[in-house]
Amino acid sequence: MDRIRIRGGQSLNGTIEISGAKNSALKLMAACLLTDGELSLSRSPRLADSRFLGQLLAHLGVEVEEQAGSRLRMHAANISDPFAPYDLVRKMRASFNVLGPLIAREGKAKVSLPGGCAIGARPVNLHLEALEALGAEIELEEGYVHATAPKGGLQGGRVVFPFVSVGATEHAMLAAVLAKGETVLENCAREPEIADLAGCLNAMGAKIEGAGEAVIRIQGVDRLNGTDWAVVPDRIETGTYAIAAAAAGGNVLLKDAIEDHNQALWRAMRLAGVEVEAESGGVRIKRSGPIKPVDIQTEPFPGFPTDTQAQFMALMTLADGASIIRETIFENRFMHVPELSRLGADIQVRGNEAVVRGPSKLKGAPVMATDLRASVSLVIAGLAAEGDTIVNRIYHLDRGFERLEAKLSACGADIIRESE
Repeated sequence: MDRIRIRGGQSLNGTIEISGAKNSALKLMAACLLTDGELSLSRSPRLADSRFLGQLLAHLGVEVEEQAGSRLRMHAANISDPFAPYDLVRKMRASFNVLGPLIAREGKAKVSLPGGCAIGARPVNLHLEALEALGAEIELEEGYVHATAPKGGLQGGRVVFPFVSVGATEHAMLAAVLAKGETVLENCAREPEIADLAGCLNAMGAKIEGAGEAVIRIQGVDRLNGTDWAVVPDRIETGTYAIAAAAAGGNVLLKDAIEDHNQALWRAMRLAGVEVEAESGGVRIKRSGPIKPVDIQTEPFPGFPTDTQAQFMALMTLADGASIIRETIFENRFMHVPELSRLGADIQVRGNEAVVRGPSKLKGAPVMATDLRASVSLVIAGLAAEGDTIVNRIYHLDRGFERLEAKLSACGADIIRESE
């Protein structure tokens, strides 16, 4: 098993190219099941999660080919068997989103429930209720969802989400594009990845209006075509490298980053004394002075993203004063706190709040990644720490960050991947 070794104290200077968004690419991959044409994604990130989903798509009969230039080609000319087994779905929760497209196109599907998640409960009941609102008949049996569409296929309907859910919003969209008549989705998630999925589906021939707003209207069509689509730049990767540059100090251009997708983070970073400037080609991050404490609370988009909470906490360990981090999305998303404490951080957790007191003189130590975003917070802390930090269990990192060591080392970080 690999690990990452970081020798801290090096500032970051240069350019980091932002990859396509993991959270968008996975749903775009599932969209290939809706057409017998070819779907080609450029700026497709090379990640463990995308490869897991590629394996599931291949099992379903899809031709999946990684091509040069971060391009991924998928062709679902025929679905060999609308069955997604547990051994493939359990590796990555987003695999569950093949359910809606399979029902919409094939009229039936058997898909494993995705199982638990380290950062908290992420139930799929909203997904299933949305599909039932479109006429799907669903039964749960021995850990599998058995779903069938009514005779004549899915029918348009009204879905009101009781709370904002990115996954459920996307899943309902994927099913509704082939349903007959109009579907209205209310209290939808508004993340940029929602608009990216809608843009791709519309390029395939769907009729979706309102993506990125609270209400989305979808007019069902009989069939979709293939298309070429560029995956939106990853706002979480953008935020992660921005925070890394702030923690280490220096001057970094985040190439292809979209400023509007991270406004809540930029506000917090500016309050912390970090310069954030949009320019042609991306967003520039500079930090040469001291870091100031900032209180944040995670919220659905356009609020502060839960997926950059751990990274921002690592930055706040360096701030001169106390800051409060309040997590409102996932109940177990402070698992990085004990590991940051091993590096010398002073953090106290009280329910869904963490009080961070700084500035801490971080010192390198062996630490263990507990989930995707927690693992990269340890890398950020290691960049600012004195001595060597060794991050173990980095398979979590490989799920969501493409060529992390190469991107950071190109800007001056002393970071290498090594075998245990």
